Amino acid sequence: MESSAAVITAKPVSQTGSYDQPVVHEDKAARFWLFMSIAFLCIGVVLGLITAIKFVLPEFLGKVAWLSLGRIRPTHNNLVVTGWLVSANVAAFLFITPRLCKTKLYSEKLALWAGYIWLVANILALFSVPLGYTQGKEWADWPWWVDLLIVVSWVLVSYVLFQTIANRRVKQMYTSLWYMMGTLIWTAAVYIIGNWPAGYTGVNDANINWFYGHMVVGLIATPAGLALAYYFIPKASRSPLWSHTLSMIGFWSIAFIYAWNGAHHLTYGPIPTWLTTVAAVFSVLLLIPVFTAVTNFYLTPIDLAKQIRTNPIVNLFIWGTTFYLATCIQGPAQALRSVSQYVHFTDWVVGHAHMALFGAFTAFAIGAAYYMLPIMYKRPIYSRGLQWVQIHLMIWGFVIFALDMWVGGFYQGWLWKHTSLSFIETVVAMQPFYWIRIIGGSMMVLSMFVFAYNAVMTALMAEPRKVALTEREAEALATGGGSVAEV
Repeated sequence: MESSAAVITAKPVSQTGSYDQPVVHEDKAARFWLFMSIAFLCIGVVLGLITAIKFVLPEFLGKVAWLSLGRIRPTHNNLVVTGWLVSANVAAFLFITPRLCKTKLYSEKLALWAGYIWLVANILALFSVPLGYTQGKEWADWPWWVDLLIVVSWVLVSYVLFQTIANRRVKQMYTSLWYMMGTLIWTAAVYIIGNWPAGYTGVNDANINWFYGHMVVGLIATPAGLALAYYFIPKASRSPLWSHTLSMIGFWSIAFIYAWNGAHHLTYGPIPTWLTTVAAVFSVLLLIPVFTAVTNFYLTPIDLAKQIRTNPIVNLFIWGTTFYLATCIQGPAQALRSVSQYVHFTDWVVGHAHMALFGAFTAFAIGAAYYMLPIMYKRPIYSRGLQWVQIHLMIWGFVIFALDMWVGGFYQGWLWKHTSLSFIETVVAMQPFYWIRIIGGSMMVLSMFVFAYNAVMTALMAEPRKVALTEREAEALATGGGSVAEV
């Protein structure tokens, strides 16, 4: 196959459907994307903590314009998505795709160049919004020149992954590849629609903006996270997937249902009532893909209780699955007008949004990283103890954060129902909840730095072995399979 081919061409596949010869994976691009994502994760969560502090100490960090709440918060929101979560998912895609296809990645060099462009885009974005260069739309704050670099990078990495799939040496495509391909296609469409520079006006602008805002979770983070879970849960637990058929039902239901849900963010807003009704109906239908995934993830690991206690990767994925289930029960409930009238525009929504992007999909991404690192570097993870410290800080910090926002948000909505109270009185009443959020958020931030330290030490400072571990040996250590001598 010529590297300059303009179309995807596949090599012949053997009659048995696979080849026996081993493939040596370089993983250069996967390593770059992973550590780029970790760097942006650390920056992004610090910005999030600063945002939380400013709710109780508005003068924190002074009166400098580029450190104001209105500039720090959108920078945090967008950076933890494009800088951290999407980058980490791409790193995992670059890792799992060649392994599932039993072939080498189509072009490590092209995937690296895509990563360099993505890095430049997010660095520009990190400084653009605080300096006042923004589109001024929720989740679509990056200026147009950042959007352009994002699109170019995405096209390049998508081309590499699709070409790798086209050159696969196995006939059947495992379910993770379906979810990954969906992510690549849907992300391109959703990002371009949501950030189109021509702009919309009035009600159309609001509707498009919340189509994009919800699809950041629904058609970007969700299929990517499920692609990771469908690969790493069976691998980490050393168990066969419970049901491939169920996973494909989930995939196609996401494809046909999710795009209709964005309007439920505008319930009681200036859009037609019938549109929010349609969004509410499709929000409830989302329980179909949710229960297909959750059923598979809970039933795949053999001896689940033991694996949760002893295997940090399985532990993270099961916690992530639990939060995914909870957020996807909350979502359809919030789409109902009877519930929305109490929680709409309140801090309940902050807890809900974090449960998807942090509680579920960040847990999946970190679990994937813990699996990939020993295999990519052919050495054990630096500290299994730190893995457990990080997991407990992350999970319990988030539990404090989320419960605080849910209780506080509902209380906030209840206060707003009392028209005798002024708005500022409701703000003062929320102060105890905001202090508790800082406590939980601080634990979450600390857990991310523990994760980053463990990852960096594994890659750069762990004592190299005279004979590097094989991929199978590294996989055994990554999943808690004992020492090298036992493999």
